[in-house]
Amino acid sequence: MTAEELTSEGQHTIPMEGEDITPKKDGGVLKLVKREGTDSDLPMTGDKVFVHYVGTLLDGTPFDSSRDRGEKFSFELGKGQVIKAWDIGVATMKVGELCQLICKPEYAYGTAGSPPKIPPNSTLIFEVELFEFRGEDLTDEEDGGIIRRIITKGQGYSKPNEGASVEVTVVGTYKGRVFDERELKFEIGDGESHDLPAGVEKSIMAMEQGEEALFSIRPKYDHTYGFGNAGNSKYNIPAGATLQYKIKLTAFEKAKESWEMTTAEKLEQSGIVKEKGTQYFKGGNYKRAAVHYKRIVSWLEHESGLSEEDEKKAKALRLAAYLNLAMCFLKLQEPNQALENCDKALEIDASNEKALFRRGEALFGMKEFDRARDDFQRVVQLYPANKAAKSQVVLCQKRIKEQHEKDKRIYANMFQKFAERDSKKEAEKVKSESKENSDEEMEDQNREKEVASE
Repeated sequence: MTAEELTSEGQHTIPMEGEDITPKKDGGVLKLVKREGTDSDLPMTGDKVFVHYVGTLLDGTPFDSSRDRGEKFSFELGKGQVIKAWDIGVATMKVGELCQLICKPEYAYGTAGSPPKIPPNSTLIFEVELFEFRGEDLTDEEDGGIIRRIITKGQGYSKPNEGASVEVTVVGTYKGRVFDERELKFEIGDGESHDLPAGVEKSIMAMEQGEEALFSIRPKYDHTYGFGNAGNSKYNIPAGATLQYKIKLTAFEKAKESWEMTTAEKLEQSGIVKEKGTQYFKGGNYKRAAVHYKRIVSWLEHESGLSEEDEKKAKALRLAAYLNLAMCFLKLQEPNQALENCDKALEIDASNEKALFRRGEALFGMKEFDRARDDFQRVVQLYPANKAAKSQVVLCQKRIKEQHEKDKRIYANMFQKFAERDSKKEAEKVKSESKENSDEEMEDQNREKEVASE
């Protein structure tokens, strides 16, 4: 016998009461507030919510309880991770609220039920308490750098990619003051030329068409997501500011992925992207420049079967991309990545002047002065007019000498400590032996006295 049948016989113990909170007003979810919440805000789609719940059948039989387990239950609201009734009901709750949700089968486990505890076609009763909710973290590190809260869910599953053409409405605020409000159409990757921080572009790339959402961008992401330590004088934003943006993604057209592009398109787009990267580099935005140069590598690194002319163009573009990436990483003080890109450039052109010089700089930054000197000497050998390389050779030799002197002092001190330690041990040994001899002499004298007394 199903729970519905039990109801028809009047055997249920929980009254069917509460407000119909379903969008269709079909009585599928009834909500009865047992204790009002303490906050005015409601959770939004995508928020992570933390609740306690007790689930029972209509006849009062319990089938599940987070309270019995002693651990709060969490899920992302509106993502289909729980039954429909929960996505609808918890979205109406405030922090601290305790409510009862009566859930018809079509909003719970339907005709199948959830054996063995929940029979088919069961109406379920949940007592739910909301403790906390927080926005969705969009950062790779999941440390709260960019938090999204969805106002209106978008349509479909497709999202803008790097290079996509987007139409958006943005409203930027700082401490409640609106500093930026406009409609824009631009390509992802060029947002900074429209005075948008990179965090806005990352946010847009997580959105679906028609979506409207709130984003909080924390200040710890210097020159990556927010306006960083420089702030923004145009908008009167100080250094280290946390920004809030309300963004609506009206429309977008995805950029072609590498596998969708012809060789001609890849070569053409690589040339365009290279120029954009150079503009960012000249403006001192090395991270954004690196993003553009990496796109060239992703398009052309594994391209094969090219004509002789196209192969020549592709090789030149790849070489330029690696060299420029190396320079970006040197500016960003990331010598390991600079070294990696120099090595790739040298695979294309083993005697490239810039690649050898920049690899020398990377190795110098890693304090590998011997290897750095070798690269600079190679530059001097191949390109005698390169005065900078000659200067770097001298500087490397100076650093190597300083390192040798430092090592000598370290070893000298080490050997001195060893000598002092050995000398101390020897002294203690002599002292110990002397004491043992003295004790033996004392025993002999005592023995002689005993013999004499006898």
